[in-house]
Amino acid sequence: MCTVTFLPLGNNNFVLTSNRDEKYLRKPALDPRIHLVDDTLVVFPKDQQAEGTWIATSGNPFTLCLLNGAFQKHQSKSNYKKSRGLVLLDFFKYNNVQRFLREYDFNGIEPFTLLLLDTNLKIHLTEARWDGSQLHQTEIDTQEPHIWSSATLYTPETVKQRENWFRDFLMSHPDYMGYSILDFHHLGGKGDTSNSLVMDRENEVRTVSITSILRQNNHLQMTYKDVVNQKIYSRRIC
Repeated sequence: MCTVTFLPLGNNNFVLTSNRDEKYLRKPALDPRIHLVDDTLVVFPKDQQAEGTWIATSGNPFTLCLLNGAFQKHQSKSNYKKSRGLVLLDFFKYNNVQRFLREYDFNGIEPFTLLLLDTNLKIHLTEARWDGSQLHQTEIDTQEPHIWSSATLYTPETVKQRENWFRDFLMSHPDYMGYSILDFHHLGGKGDTSNSLVMDRENEVRTVSITSILRQNNHLQMTYKDVVNQKIYSRRIC
């Protein structure tokens, strides 16, 4: 929910990886399972508290990932119309990126950044940032690697530092694959426990899981690591 990387693997393939940072007191998520959302079968780890998720895929063609916050840290309100994790799942009632972004009512939703991957014919990655009053939409170059960090947890200076860690990783792993990006998400920035990829701000917020979706040769594999309990789940999606 709070750190995401995208790596292109060529031929419409990719690996999308997300570290979820959450409050100590929040209920642990359920490991990834198949759910029916409207008429679509979707695989995702489920947040037990709000019933939504931060990362989900219907296989081919849609994979989505959510980060808290838009461009900068905001002041949270006491209540919102709906959890951001449920907004992500609402996409699968549309199964069309532009129609969802055009027609969905985001009013009353806390600010977020949503990444929408569409692998129908050719891979497309759309970044949608909702700042609480306006939706900002950007098409991301899928020929290049990218990293995102949550605006609610990381200052602009820390975001830049993490971009540098990611750049260093890419330089030392020119032939990157899924296993090496998982190493980065587990070890990146080690020594800075408050801002490293696996972070821990004692009794406040910590990294609770790492989820990675690998698309290769029209097949998708989701790997989910429960960082707190040191358990790993892997599921072939299609």
